[in-house]
Amino acid sequence: MSYWWTTSAQRQVEPLRGEVNADIAIVGAGYTGLWTSLALLDREPWLRVAICERESVGFGGSGRNGGFLEPSLTHGLANGVRHFSDEVGELERLADQSYEGFRAFLKAHRVDCDFEPTGMLDVAVDDWQVDELREQAELHQRFGHAAELLDADDVSEHLASPRFLAGLHRPAAGGVLNPAKLAGELARVAQEQGAQIYERTPVLRISPARAGVVIEAAGGTVRAERAVLATNAYSGELLRRTRRHFVPVWDYILVSAQLTERQLDAIGWKRRQGVSDAGNQFHYFRLTADNRILWGGYDALYHFGSRPGERASPATWAKLEEHFRATFPQLSDLEFEWRWGGAIATTTRFTPVFGDALGGRVVYALGYTGLGVAATRFAGRVLADRLLDPASPLLQLRYVTSSPFPFPPEPLRWAGVALVRRALARADRRQGARGPVLQVLDRFGIGFDS
Repeated sequence: MSYWWTTSAQRQVEPLRGEVNADIAIVGAGYTGLWTSLALLDREPWLRVAICERESVGFGGSGRNGGFLEPSLTHGLANGVRHFSDEVGELERLADQSYEGFRAFLKAHRVDCDFEPTGMLDVAVDDWQVDELREQAELHQRFGHAAELLDADDVSEHLASPRFLAGLHRPAAGGVLNPAKLAGELARVAQEQGAQIYERTPVLRISPARAGVVIEAAGGTVRAERAVLATNAYSGELLRRTRRHFVPVWDYILVSAQLTERQLDAIGWKRRQGVSDAGNQFHYFRLTADNRILWGGYDALYHFGSRPGERASPATWAKLEEHFRATFPQLSDLEFEWRWGGAIATTTRFTPVFGDALGGRVVYALGYTGLGVAATRFAGRVLADRLLDPASPLLQLRYVTSSPFPFPPEPLRWAGVALVRRALARADRRQGARGPVLQVLDRFGIGFDS
């Protein structure tokens, strides 16, 4: 169980029983499914929307991620330039628009999710990363974003660590929140607007029917005109064709005990930004609303066969704690009270993929690669357009119409991921120098990350 679930009051929702008729059926009550339902009902309030969730609202990545709300659709600006140079300006505009819409939604519906508009801080922990941050600062400034390059002394004014050599401060780049609370609040608003949510309702299959689709679930069925598959890392279990788009990788997180005033003073962090370091194998970290440190990332583990079930990793948790101690030696007495992990879906270009199946009766979006808190809202808008407004200009974007380079089947999939993980670790040890494997992948726009 993630720490987030202990802070969020979960309302009990009944499972599906018998047969239900709907206009749109959604499989998955995470961010993608909930934002899609809200986009649909905002446009056509009379729609009958039924959402089936195998466990509970926000059970998967939506309820256990780090809670970083960074307004990017492209897994960062540099990645957007790399893959969508022809439309990155428009994607940045849409990302800003979606972020402002997100904040307006929080206000309009009095959403309690501990959102703090803190901005982001990227830090260099090795010499080669200083140049990387300098290039990032220039890129953000070229696109009109507030971005300030900090030297070691300046970084220490934001967050004190002997390892930080430089920093990139982006004060307007989103903030942090409680992801489980957000999922619960999205469900609340969706229900208020008419969506029917069925928890503890595993979907067994999605089949075509004469007038649409049939969602066969444990306990009942949903008959609908169209369906949305919103299961991200779990999508391959219901729709095999999605497996080529992504691999499920396991990301792990620690959360500490509450910091005392003395411990807070020892590290500073007055602006409470979300932080990540600039390595290929990177850490991300932040303060929670009650002043605990969340520390995650680094390892991105893949298991043969792409099965997304829950997996403990004591070795990874131990490695994370060791890295934390080295980063903040002044917090040597801080204990970690929570450890968890789970699968996220990553694509070879680190951006979501949109698709359809059963002759267009089923649409899907998946593969947010760790920055889905913001990107899922936009994905919900795209999926609603595919169902209600096929002439929408969003559906003409190459970001929406193109697919990333596919992952190969096993055993090549496992071997390829293992090879790339070793190459990334080697690059970090060699001052960022990208060896032959990474050079070939860069040439073809292929990557692996968490």
